[in-house]
Amino acid sequence: MTVAEHRTDVVISATELKELLASGADVVVLDVRRSTNEPLEAEYRAGHIPGARFANHFTQLSGPPSAAAGRNPLPDDETIQAAVTAWGINAGSTVVVSSDVGGPTATRGWWVLKWAGVPDVRYLDGGLAAWVEAGGELDTEVPPEGHGSFRVTTGSLPVLTADQAAELARDGVLLDARPATDYFGSPDQPLTGHIPGALSAPFSIALQGGTGLLGDDQAIRAVYAAVGADGERPIGLYCGGGVGATFGVLALARLGIPAALYPGSWSQWSADAARPIATGSQPG
Repeated sequence: MTVAEHRTDVVISATELKELLASGADVVVLDVRRSTNEPLEAEYRAGHIPGARFANHFTQLSGPPSAAAGRNPLPDDETIQAAVTAWGINAGSTVVVSSDVGGPTATRGWWVLKWAGVPDVRYLDGGLAAWVEAGGELDTEVPPEGHGSFRVTTGSLPVLTADQAAELARDGVLLDARPATDYFGSPDQPLTGHIPGALSAPFSIALQGGTGLLGDDQAIRAVYAAVGADGERPIGLYCGGGVGATFGVLALARLGIPAALYPGSWSQWSADAARPIATGSQPG
């Protein structure tokens, strides 16, 4: 598979989405807008891509948070199956996941659906803002609940446990997708810092400067190669709660480079007093 073909598999532009919707193809658009602590369903109802259904990050794309599992654990099979059915996803559907301006909230939806075995899932580059800029209309009509026939197969993307993340930090490439200040931490502030051996690679390195759009292939390849994520060794990513890191997974997937996600991420790691923590700019 060429890079261009792989990119088509994971990313869609607003213009391409307009054309796909106009073609009459089986397209399911999911709007996953949320704030830090709550879904933004009211904003969805006030205006969304025509035909889009709302996807709740907290109750459909995640399981209940806990110290043992982290802030955004993966949903169980029953939860994601019920959601996929209600969203109207069939085996031949093209699913497009969108948020307000793109970014990790949408890539979390992309990742969970791919992990659940949905074959054709695309991330809308730039999200709703790009849709509007491309001349796309907004709708307030909420479509009825779907009756999709697709049966999920969870585990279709690689995941890491805490122990596997620690091992990968030693023997492969483990990337911390949080802002650098979170990675650095402080010896004076408990539970701050990073997994020993992890390298700082904020998810924003894959964005075009100052925009919500992905950078081009050459730019993305360069920034990840700079931290050793060139596909020569196994790669894993984590963040604060299993959301931001999915943006890095998608950016690498666009290049044809596989990467595993540590869903528990820092929220799980730091809750275990037995886990070591490194601080400062070096992996440790």
